[in-house]
Amino acid sequence: MATYKKKGYKPSNKEEQKKQVEEESTTAEVFNTLDEGAGRTETWVAENQKYIYIIVAVAIIGVLGYLGYNRFVSEPKEADAANEMAQAQNYFSTAIRSNGAESDSLYNLALNGGEGKYGFLDIIDNYGGTDAANLAKYNAGFAFLNTGKYQEAIDYLEDFKSDDEILAALAVGGIGDAFMQLDQPEEALSYYNEAASLRENEFTTPKFLLKAAITALKIGKAGDAEEYLLKIKDEYPDAAEAEEVPVYLGQAQANN
Repeated sequence: MATYKKKGYKPSNKEEQKKQVEEESTTAEVFNTLDEGAGRTETWVAENQKYIYIIVAVAIIGVLGYLGYNRFVSEPKEADAANEMAQAQNYFSTAIRSNGAESDSLYNLALNGGEGKYGFLDIIDNYGGTDAANLAKYNAGFAFLNTGKYQEAIDYLEDFKSDDEILAALAVGGIGDAFMQLDQPEEALSYYNEAASLRENEFTTPKFLLKAAITALKIGKAGDAEEYLLKIKDEYPDAAEAEEVPVYLGQAQANN
């Protein structure tokens, strides 16, 4: 334990004198080391000052450039894209509520534009990199899916990227629907399975578990179908899809 020594303290014997000399020597060495370290740092800064200023300047320019891009380029571009897409979105929403030839015509207007406004495909081509263009890929994918152009639907839905747990899962499931229409159930099952597990929630998970189960039954994978159906039964008993589980579960167990 360290002992406090009053100012003006003098050692009373040789042993204490020796100890005091050692302490003073150690202290001096510590300060010398600190001085040398500081000196080396100052020398390095002086020698590399030009490069430091360049690095700082580049960093500042980068930050200002990013802020400027968002303020004067990105934000206005997003606003323009959203404004252009409003009419296409209206066609798309109306098409979903319509039936037959009328819905096909509306989907085509949503894709290609009308009334002097861009369609989803124009938004994608002219406003690449914006959120609006990304959403246009999603809508275009489903517009193609609903008009029987299944490969185009797959292409656009695969390009769509989102962290939204509903939209992301619906896009993947939409690809599964397109493969089913192309009579490729193995591929469809893979996408249904991915959609069910991509963002687990009460809406999309049971929806695609049921589609996966029906598809698995279609291609003779009764064991997999049973697994999907039991998950709906056990984990999503309140989902609308749970009402259909008993019928398909009986088929799966009978063929397992």
